[in-house]
Amino acid sequence: MTGLSMLNAGISTQLLLTLLDIEGVVHYGIAGNANPKLQIGDVTIPQYWAHTGLWNWQRFGDGPKDALALEASGDYSRRFGYLKFADYNNNTKHSKSATNLLNNVWFQAEEIFPVNGTAEVRQHAFWVSVDKTYFEIARELKNVKLSNCVNTTCLPRRPIVVRVEKGVSANVFVDNKAYREFLHSKFDVTAIDMESAAVALICLQQKKPFIAIRSLSDLAGDSSTLSNEVDVFASLASQNALDVVVRFISLLNQ
Repeated sequence: MTGLSMLNAGISTQLLLTLLDIEGVVHYGIAGNANPKLQIGDVTIPQYWAHTGLWNWQRFGDGPKDALALEASGDYSRRFGYLKFADYNNNTKHSKSATNLLNNVWFQAEEIFPVNGTAEVRQHAFWVSVDKTYFEIARELKNVKLSNCVNTTCLPRRPIVVRVEKGVSANVFVDNKAYREFLHSKFDVTAIDMESAAVALICLQQKKPFIAIRSLSDLAGDSSTLSNEVDVFASLASQNALDVVVRFISLLNQ
């Protein structure tokens, strides 16, 4: 029970690691879905997590070939790409293309200070890997039987457990189709949530094994035949995530 958002998740994780003798962290919950090949209720286990809410917002008039503010000092970079707001102008077929005063935002890696690093010498992390052993154990979760109905409302098929490549987090609840499709095409993202990357970053700094298990509660921002997806299926997604976590922990103890 970390509470909502990256800050609460990071603080909660650090408190646990500081006050208790923690062997590893198994984080779970629900998430928005950016992968149209999966459906509500499916339980995803990403191999990598990134925080996509740390930006360098580029001044109007500058473009991809122009250095960012403080890039020369190593504070920011253009390594992980950008979102161009003008690509999402709502033009009619008769209008001319236009610039957008919001220009571009560039995705940035987090500064981290690992416990085994040099004091006050920063490192950078964008994609944070879950623990390799945990991820390998997660192969054995594919046969967990999951729920597919809430009262009389049922999903088109029974949900599955699937290991995927990437998930992302930010202090943003994504209920927007355009941004969901951008995240999927830009980063090959499946799960979108508000906490997992914070937990991953704390575990990376503290050198503790970590994995996140997220059940999909909605196709973020989609106008689906399944109306009010997250309102209807949040409880089902939560239960599916819990069922998989319980099974995962039992496998750890074998």
